[in-house]
Amino acid sequence: MHSLKIAIAGGSLGGLFAAALLHAAGHEVTVFERSKHGLEGRGAGLVGQREIFAILRAVGCEHVARIGVVARERIFLDQGGQIVERHETPQMQISWDILFRSFRERLPDRNYLQGREVVSASEHGGAAYLTFSDGITVEADLVIGVDGVGSIVRRAVAGDAAAPVYAGYAAWRGLYPEVDLPNSAAETLRERFAFFNMHRSHILGYLVAGPDGSLEAGRRRYNWVWYRTLSDADGSLARELTDASGHVHQYSLPAGAMPDAARDDLVRVAEQTLPPQFATAVSAERSPFIQAIFDYAAPIMVTTRIALLGDAAFVVRPHTAMGVSKAAGDALALSYALAQADDLATALAAYDATRRSAGNEIAAYGRRLGASFI
Repeated sequence: MHSLKIAIAGGSLGGLFAAALLHAAGHEVTVFERSKHGLEGRGAGLVGQREIFAILRAVGCEHVARIGVVARERIFLDQGGQIVERHETPQMQISWDILFRSFRERLPDRNYLQGREVVSASEHGGAAYLTFSDGITVEADLVIGVDGVGSIVRRAVAGDAAAPVYAGYAAWRGLYPEVDLPNSAAETLRERFAFFNMHRSHILGYLVAGPDGSLEAGRRRYNWVWYRTLSDADGSLARELTDASGHVHQYSLPAGAMPDAARDDLVRVAEQTLPPQFATAVSAERSPFIQAIFDYAAPIMVTTRIALLGDAAFVVRPHTAMGVSKAAGDALALSYALAQADDLATALAAYDATRRSAGNEIAAYGRRLGASFI
């Protein structure tokens, strides 16, 4: 296919996966990212999956798959903090930040624009369009929506009613330098995947690379995730997603936004219900953040000039550890379809046929894993 002018909404990993592949294939690609301050330093670790290895090979970055922190075993704690089960199953968490940087470096700065918030996507007259909050509209041969759980581009493909459905629980998260984890907790939690399960809730924690990709002891970070049920019907979800200024966020509460009273309550509940090591890990986080869990499965991923990729198409639950790999698979399939077809419509139809079934399968798997929380 001849070179296309492609506009990508969303500059996180999924958007960069697509951009790097399509730029290398000779297309004119521009990524529009909503964040003004960049995304580096925000990621933790991710499990290596087949699609991630494949996309790293495709761009000549196979070494990135070897940059990560290895948890030497999995342990399960009881409420008193005793190890009641252990499995010698070493697992690496690939550095999100190194992965992001590796793909970001493959796109010239002029092709990656920050502070560009998309407010609508459309197509007519043989072209596709993105319109931004400042009123500017850009035209392209192809628009790719990689703008996450609250995708704006999704509406142009699946209609205004296409919205994620809340799953009934949320993940409270912490990510901080490992030196901030007190020794009383670190003796048990460091170098391991640690879990504690309870009724309709569980917490897990593990070490990840430092924001600069450092793997040295003392320069890494500790990451914990605590899943808890949270009702939407009684207003609990809205209260938890309300920041210190009183603004209610729709899908997540970013780090630094949680009111002090809410953090104090989180620490109190942790001390009452969690093993002491995890309670300590939770209290060591001064700026917890919250990710409400949603489901969405696109009935179709494309129109004639717009395609959805990653969470914009299928919102999958984090228990799958497959969100990033799914986005990589989408990007590889879209790049391949564009390279093989003689026209855009044929390419997009092939992409939809290939990836919609995969997205549905992963989304269903995530719902099964999360069934114990509702």
